[in-house]
Amino acid sequence: MANKNIIAVVGASGAQGGGLVRAILNDKHGGFTVRAITRDVQSDKGKGLAALGAEIVAADLDNPESLKKAFSGAYGVFCLTNFWEHFSPEKELTQAKSQAWAAKESGVQHVIWSTLEDTRKWVPLSDQRMPTLMGKYKVPHFDSKGEADAEFAKRGVPTTFLLTSFYWDNLIHFGMGPKKGPDGVLAFTLPMGDKKLPCIAAEDIGQCALGIFKKGREYIGKTVGIAGEHLTGMQMATALAKALGQPVRYNAVTPETYRGFGFAGAEDLGNMFQFNCDFESDFCGARNLDQSRSLNPALQTFDQWLAQNKSRIPLE
Repeated sequence: MANKNIIAVVGASGAQGGGLVRAILNDKHGGFTVRAITRDVQSDKGKGLAALGAEIVAADLDNPESLKKAFSGAYGVFCLTNFWEHFSPEKELTQAKSQAWAAKESGVQHVIWSTLEDTRKWVPLSDQRMPTLMGKYKVPHFDSKGEADAEFAKRGVPTTFLLTSFYWDNLIHFGMGPKKGPDGVLAFTLPMGDKKLPCIAAEDIGQCALGIFKKGREYIGKTVGIAGEHLTGMQMATALAKALGQPVRYNAVTPETYRGFGFAGAEDLGNMFQFNCDFESDFCGARNLDQSRSLNPALQTFDQWLAQNKSRIPLE
């Protein structure tokens, strides 16, 4: 352990961070050991990571000094924010600034910042094709992360900017799985028309991040997009039907309809899917499947993910 470089992982109890923690712990002959950063070291997830062999350190994204302490002595840091915890783009930006500052202050040699596009570079606020949200965003949970890229760059933090994709795990945890219609037939609802959506198993994000850390300085200063597959809604519905052993209808609603569904974040997600549609070439092109697989040779396809997770998808 003494001669292994430490990777400090923000959000270690979450989907992305947890995947990276497990990837490092399972890489027995790799050059890294892991420091799992979480707000509550006594949580069940924190204790679970400790039981697997991770060093557990408490820090809070709202407390920059705690992050500086948690990053101290680490070779690399995996940084992220969780918009869905608070629905505040401003808080995301502040938390990203805190991580960039702490990484610079503690002399980290390689940061991976889990980010997304600032959609306002494609759809300015004056563009009426989709509504402006919260006064100054088109896709708040994208835009705030993309805006935060500059916080790492301007401080000279050696950073890889990691563009993630739609998690298939959203079908389990985010209520996006197929639901039974009035006729009893399952319907998979997505406002993507016939356009392709880059998707990935959440666990594979951590595996890809480890692949980037293993490349040393090769990806510092670069943007790397990852996905397991680029799939249409129809392709996903077909795969779901095969895995579940019953018909699944693709319900291709409009972005306007999706924005009106009324759940928390519906407008944000409706705009996100519209952005994915309207700029399919750019969005898919930024997430190269061959590069993703080179970073993570065990990268899962949707069929492979479904084989392992179909029983976890709520269908009511």
